[in-house]
Amino acid sequence: MLGFRHAICGLQQMLRTERNFKVQVVIFIAVVICGFSFGISAQEWTILLLVSALVLSLEIINSAIEKLCDLYSTDYNEKIKIIKDISAGAVFITALFAVLIGVIIFYPYLKALF
Repeated sequence: MLGFRHAICGLQQMLRTERNFKVQVVIFIAVVICGFSFGISAQEWTILLLVSALVLSLEIINSAIEKLCDLYSTDYNEKIKIIKDISAGAVFITALFAVLIGVIIFYPYLKALF
């Protein structure tokens, strides 16, 4: 149970301090609302939930890497910059593919409305 409590504290910390994580949570909520509104299939739900969990989890890992780098040194360091950029790149690629998956899933439903 202690591990669960630590995990909740970590999520609370992310919501309090990480703007990108907050934005991604809002987007996730919007995706869930759209999913219910359009009545998407179980397979579509599975894909959306998996890709959403991946984006949110990578954002958490990215933030942890940034905090570890800052713990090592708060001065400018080219190697630390590269580490942070690579970590952010992983989140960016995952978010980009999440958007593409969202378009693939929701486009037919949106097209049917118009």
